[in-house]
Amino acid sequence: MAHLTTTYLGLKLRSPVIIGSSNLVTRPETIKQLEEYGAGAIVYKSLFEEQIQLENLQQSETMEEFEERNPEMISVFPDVEHAGPREHIHEFKKTRKLINIPLIASINAIYKDSWVSYASLFEEAGADALELNFYAIPRDFEKTPFDIEQEQLDILKAVKAAVNIPVSVKISPFYTNVLHMARQLDKAGADGIVLFNRLFEPDIDLEDEQHITPLNLSQKNDYRLSLRYSGLLFQKINANICGSQGVWEGAHVAKLILAGANAVQAVSTFYQNKPEHLKKMLEELSEWMRIKQYKSLDDFRGKLSAKNIKDYKVYKRAQYVDLLMHADDIFKKYRIP
Repeated sequence: MAHLTTTYLGLKLRSPVIIGSSNLVTRPETIKQLEEYGAGAIVYKSLFEEQIQLENLQQSETMEEFEERNPEMISVFPDVEHAGPREHIHEFKKTRKLINIPLIASINAIYKDSWVSYASLFEEAGADALELNFYAIPRDFEKTPFDIEQEQLDILKAVKAAVNIPVSVKISPFYTNVLHMARQLDKAGADGIVLFNRLFEPDIDLEDEQHITPLNLSQKNDYRLSLRYSGLLFQKINANICGSQGVWEGAHVAKLILAGANAVQAVSTFYQNKPEHLKKMLEELSEWMRIKQYKSLDDFRGKLSAKNIKDYKVYKRAQYVDLLMHADDIFKKYRIP
């Protein structure tokens, strides 16, 4: 029988499939289902500092409405609906008590002090680990790539100095050199690197001529970018590797582990196929391992990484040239006239 256990961020997981940060994990019944179907860990819905700032602004405006009180008022106290990060932390604590598998806190902050403050709050709330979401949307023409990367490294170092639980970093694929940044994060103390953040991409409604916010689900082949970098980073950094984006099937999990990942994160497939699909994914992974006679994930982890294959050009763009040289064969295979 195949053993699906793995170690990620120093945590022993019963399976390599981690439920990524999303609104899915705000529903107690869904969380319990995902645990029942074999989730290795859950990343709780991200705490966004931008949202907290907006809520604080709304609260401040509500308070101002009550500055001029009068005898006819039903109540002299304003309705306080938002309480900064406290409500989020409160819900996180409830989830921590609800499940027995590791619960990872996800943070999206703006200022270094906020990153550190939220990290400490989550540690006190019982988080087994932290996931810092690092990305930069270029708006300032004067800010250099070095400035952006150094800012993120400084935040990671500050958080690591403030907490005693493992800290992972979820990054975007848009650095000039992802490998260099991953190594720098590793040196700065990251316990894990998650590949990759899925960023919001605005769209435009041509009929109304307005911006719209489409649901940004991953597609089944999106895992390939994570696969490439998992294979390149395997045993080149000390931090654990977690593949993300486009992990929809058990086969995708197997591929990412073959490339070198310690674990994977999945979300979109559970929106599309419901939480019970997790059970199917793990059954598919187990069956593939049985056929291949692998007893554990360690038996094949990194087997097809850049470090362990002879044909290293698979991970280089030169492979594209090889495809062009065999274009006729490709056309015949797909019946392209």
